[in-house]
Amino acid sequence: MPEVICTTVYQFHEFSDAAKEKARSWYREFGPHDDWWDAVYEDFERVCEILGIRLKTTPVRLMGRSTRAKPCIWFSGFWSQGDGACFEGYWSHAKGGAMRIRDYAPTDAMLQGLADRLQAIQRRNFYQVAAEVSHRGRYYHEYTMSVDVTRDSPTWQSPTEDAEEIVTEDAEEIVTEALRDLARWLYRQLEAEYDHLTSDAAIEEGIIANAYTFTEGGRRFG
Repeated sequence: MPEVICTTVYQFHEFSDAAKEKARSWYREFGPHDDWWDAVYEDFERVCEILGIRLKTTPVRLMGRSTRAKPCIWFSGFWSQGDGACFEGYWSHAKGGAMRIRDYAPTDAMLQGLADRLQAIQRRNFYQVAAEVSHRGRYYHEYTMSVDVTRDSPTWQSPTEDAEEIVTEDAEEIVTEALRDLARWLYRQLEAEYDHLTSDAAIEEGIIANAYTFTEGGRRFG
């Protein structure tokens, strides 16, 4: 015959620290929600625009057979030595980029320094330097980015070397390293966002907001 079994369930704040940890572990297994990186990507796209980078895009199929253009940004993380982020795009001079990045990110010294480096190399080359960034291979980090630096000069001049300011690096190396630094910056933003979303505080907020209930030992009920 059917039996009725009564079980006492608890809200997150009602049980012991050990049970809370078990509940957090259960919730954490699901990981952050799909496309949790969207806000970081949007911020990165704005930074690229300010710095003069036009990201390449790839078509993504949506429901209803329509498509949308998805920026070519990728990452892997955050546990292996080869993890990182990369992107594809076209870079050229952006007037006022160094000043605008300070308005957009007034406390981010790395972005400001990166903008200064790009502006300085443009100034020494009469604002004619451009670069194309492409992804190579099956991994995603800054060293999978191939950077082709050119100078749009009517006299076919190559990017200059400033003997007073540059000892061994030429313009191509400076631009390449600056764009790879931007990929490193992106990876740090992604890692920080992931750490926030999987922190105890964020996990507890999600459990409470969804009104999940648990047994006394912290096992999910229902």
